[in-house]
Amino acid sequence: MDTWTPDEVWERGAGPEDAGLRLDRFWGRELAGLGVSRQRVKQWIGLGLARVDGRVCLEADLNLVGGERLVLVAGPALAAAGPEQGEVDLVHADEDLLVVDKPAGLTTHPAPSQPENTLAQRLAGRFPGLARMDAWRPGIVHRLDKDTSGLLVVALNEAARLRLARDFELRRVSKAYLAVVLGRPDPDRGLIDAPIARHPRIRTRMAVSARDGREARSAYRVLWTDPGSRASLLMVRIFTGRTHQIRVHLAHLGHPLLGDAVYGGPENRRFRERFPGPGGLARRQMLHAFRLAFRHPATGRDMDFFAPPPEDFSALVAALERSCLRVAVIGAAGSGKSALLACLAEQGQAVFSADQFVARAYAAGGDGALLLERRFGSRFLAREGGVDRAVLFKAMAGDPGLRREVMDLVHPLVEHGLRGFWAANQDRDLAFAELPLFLEQAWAEKGLADELAGVFCPESLRLGPLARARGLSPERLAVFDSWQWPTPDKLGRCGLIVDNSGDIQGLRERAAALIRAGQGLAASRAGRFEAWLDRLWERLGREDWE
Repeated sequence: MDTWTPDEVWERGAGPEDAGLRLDRFWGRELAGLGVSRQRVKQWIGLGLARVDGRVCLEADLNLVGGERLVLVAGPALAAAGPEQGEVDLVHADEDLLVVDKPAGLTTHPAPSQPENTLAQRLAGRFPGLARMDAWRPGIVHRLDKDTSGLLVVALNEAARLRLARDFELRRVSKAYLAVVLGRPDPDRGLIDAPIARHPRIRTRMAVSARDGREARSAYRVLWTDPGSRASLLMVRIFTGRTHQIRVHLAHLGHPLLGDAVYGGPENRRFRERFPGPGGLARRQMLHAFRLAFRHPATGRDMDFFAPPPEDFSALVAALERSCLRVAVIGAAGSGKSALLACLAEQGQAVFSADQFVARAYAAGGDGALLLERRFGSRFLAREGGVDRAVLFKAMAGDPGLRREVMDLVHPLVEHGLRGFWAANQDRDLAFAELPLFLEQAWAEKGLADELAGVFCPESLRLGPLARARGLSPERLAVFDSWQWPTPDKLGRCGLIVDNSGDIQGLRERAAALIRAGQGLAASRAGRFEAWLDRLWERLGREDWE
């Protein structure tokens, strides 16, 4: 069984005892234990993958003198099939080269695990002249991982191949990638200078290694982060071309590619468990070779291309942005906010009630009861445990300083519960939270909701039938009103208004209308974001290289 991988690099020193030994025999001996035959070594040498003292050597029968520094790069396995038919997305074509937008899931060239159905074979099927070049990697001067999409330049003749290969070797080619990573890197821009070597135990993987790694440098910048800071879109430039370089570097940074089962397996599993919606869309590593610039090998003209990412990539970013439209329900005390929330819950919506949250916090053993007991002793505790809300309300009504102190203790609990509610429902289109003091607590400035829905209720109804139905005296309502903004000011801040001037059936119908309005806002926001993405690709493709 072969235990080597394409593009693996071996370095050896020829000893005095190797004097007179042919180059192919030397490497055949050194690599026999890895399943590399001498015939395969000869083929690799013929492809220019061997170096002797730093210079390419194409002579398999070169006799060593001893003391040379030898390097051999593993090439792909010879394809079992010849040219094939298949779709190829050409970005540019002339008589010397092609620029191809490779889809994810298509291997660049034949390898031991993929001897057929590769991009190289599809190109050979469409451009017969490639068949006269290298049978393994016809015209291929660089490659992308199977599950990485994006731009590749392919030479159509040997002269172009040699010049392009030389430019890649001398790092004259500029390459930029788009990547979706877990979390948000800090800082927003950075240079990753971390040598990469073969993993010491898992030979199909690479790893950062200061001891025996080869130079590897990547620069990144954050372009966007989703509202929950679950994932970020990066632009990544690479200045070296190590195997799996971006995947290894970003994992080393602590922000592996979303969907990368090799270098971010545990983190991706946890992401899918917590966020099955967007997690289910990341069926591959989210990496796209977005931009490629080089000098034309025949004309010397500067060439610069970009390719927007494929549908699966853009759809994932859009799904992350479209996490949830968070609607805060506000209004005067006794206007019907709780009744509206109940109607929304009846119609399948996710709801949060600050009043119910506080009631649970004030129950025996609740966090609110414990905080009040720690600050005020048993002054506001009921005989059976928990907070005596009537006693507490009376004390707060008569002492504004005490009221502010109690609110400063309890409202951070409500805010924490609200944030947890939004997070738990961020994969839904909509979620609603009844928050009587949302504006008064300056939660709008903290970005704790996306839209405000105000409940309007005529004063005659609010102070009459609705107050009597809830057992609220005019005096109690007046106290509540004194703690809140005036109703016109509240409703003036709302983008959505719910009229609660009728019966409960009318409120159910208005709840359904509120849901439809919220869904329309969510769809409109998603459309604006997708248009922004389209503009972003265009801008990134035209901006000057940094």
